[in-house]
Amino acid sequence: MSSREDRLYQDDSDPEDFEFNERVAEVFDDMLDRSIPFYQEVITATAQLLSQHLKEGDSICDLGCSTGTPLLEFARLLQNEGFSFIGIDNSQAMIDKARLKAQLYSQDKSISYRRGDISGLELPGSGAFILNYTLQFIRPLQRPPLIRRLYENLKPGGLLILSEKTICEDKWLNRRFIDVYHRFKRERGYSELEIARKREALENILVPFSVEENRALLSKAGFETVATFFQWFNFSSFVAIKPG
Repeated sequence: MSSREDRLYQDDSDPEDFEFNERVAEVFDDMLDRSIPFYQEVITATAQLLSQHLKEGDSICDLGCSTGTPLLEFARLLQNEGFSFIGIDNSQAMIDKARLKAQLYSQDKSISYRRGDISGLELPGSGAFILNYTLQFIRPLQRPPLIRRLYENLKPGGLLILSEKTICEDKWLNRRFIDVYHRFKRERGYSELEIARKREALENILVPFSVEENRALLSKAGFETVATFFQWFNFSSFVAIKPG
């Protein structure tokens, strides 16, 4: 199932605040492919970490699963590992598209999707939680209790995988990182207008932390092992392990 091309911000009208609605769901896969550097590589690296660390029968839960593409890829890469897969998102449009994909690719028996608020999550004994570019859309004051809840719902030795857009604490360097990122988006077909309008739509909706702030957030929740396994300018991925 191919995604429509992302042209949501190609006109010069005032952009509305970004929202995970049906219009966004229709183009979301294309948006991710063209907006997230090394998106597929991070998914592959994440699958390797899960394979090396988890045991048969463990559950892998993708929080903010969007249209389900990453979870389908995890199910494909880990198909012989005996894991169960769960996707949760608070957008009905995203869940509907994810369920349709699972049926199309005959994965509707190995993957379950549910609409829900991840801040009220209750899945004790989970093997791994994945937060792919999701935490950045949650208000900063709500992030510590969410991460603590995930920690409490993980089995001993369980994993939390966190991928985020990040900021550099040095303002000059942060500006240079953003310049590199905008060049990345232009090379993938976005115009200067689209880049500017998308950034305006996300202002105050997407609130990034620095690498240091994300690591501190994970450590304060109780994770003793926290490591960065990928970074490309202002995009970072972390793995946190609950003590066994």
